[in-house]
Amino acid sequence: MSQMSFASLAFESKKKVTRREQFLNEMDKVIPWDAFEKLIEPYYPKAGNGRRPMPLGSMLRIYFMQQWFNLSDPGMEDQLYESISMQRFAGLEVGQNPIPDETTILHFRHLLEKHNVTEQMFKLVRDQLQDKGILLRGGTITDATLIHAPESTKNKSKARDKDMSVTRKGSKWHFGMKAHVGVDSKSGLVHTLRCTTASVHDSKMVDELLHGDEEEVYGDKAYADESRRAGLESKGVRWRISVKAARGRQLTESQKLWNKDCNRTRARVEFVFGVVKNLWGHYKVRYKGLTKNTAQFFTLFTLCNLYMARNSLTRV
Repeated sequence: MSQMSFASLAFESKKKVTRREQFLNEMDKVIPWDAFEKLIEPYYPKAGNGRRPMPLGSMLRIYFMQQWFNLSDPGMEDQLYESISMQRFAGLEVGQNPIPDETTILHFRHLLEKHNVTEQMFKLVRDQLQDKGILLRGGTITDATLIHAPESTKNKSKARDKDMSVTRKGSKWHFGMKAHVGVDSKSGLVHTLRCTTASVHDSKMVDELLHGDEEEVYGDKAYADESRRAGLESKGVRWRISVKAARGRQLTESQKLWNKDCNRTRARVEFVFGVVKNLWGHYKVRYKGLTKNTAQFFTLFTLCNLYMARNSLTRV
């Protein structure tokens, strides 16, 4: 075992456990590290082929910290030098271990994107949560959230991102992409994710967000569709989509009560968006193009499921 540095000794002797340390310790216990590393290992560089690669486990932990703390590649490199709690989570220590530079961090992310690893991680966690009885798959809440993209054309191409588009929400226009989710109506965990450009209407993604064994389906008025309702109810699926007022008319009192009752359950979808956008700060795209951002959002919702289920997972 290598000798601890003075900084590590001082860190060990401090009395207060910071919120960052507590969060990292909690997530360390619930993430299936071995299973994730097995997904990446076939594509990860092997020793003897050029420069010695960084430990896979350390790079995966660094990649996850980027998501939790909304850090760019240069920002993550800086934090690895400045934050002892992040160094320890990654299994590194300045002066004893090499610290990956921003290019190494970028190459690791590109490797995950190229081989579609983040979607595989999402499915692995979803299946594990289902096997443990945490994700029940009894009903589905469908919803979508807008992820904003830069509208400026002050860049090399002198153009906005061609994979992003404009959509109107209320009286305001927004430029970016959408993350469409199917959420378990009991646990509030995400079982399906699809990412599209912003101009794709929410209702067009419903069929892709259902797992096929629903007992009930929830959604806001954007998903109102009488033909789809008839088709699902013919299969025994309870329709819990909010009623949309007809043009020129107002909702009746009974329809308002129906919507209010459905919204008690439908509101659970807002928790996953709250974690990803408000807690971790991902309300804007970080990369150019839909492919890179989709890969990132599979990671974000994988980690979101583990975060929301952390108390149940530690009891299992």
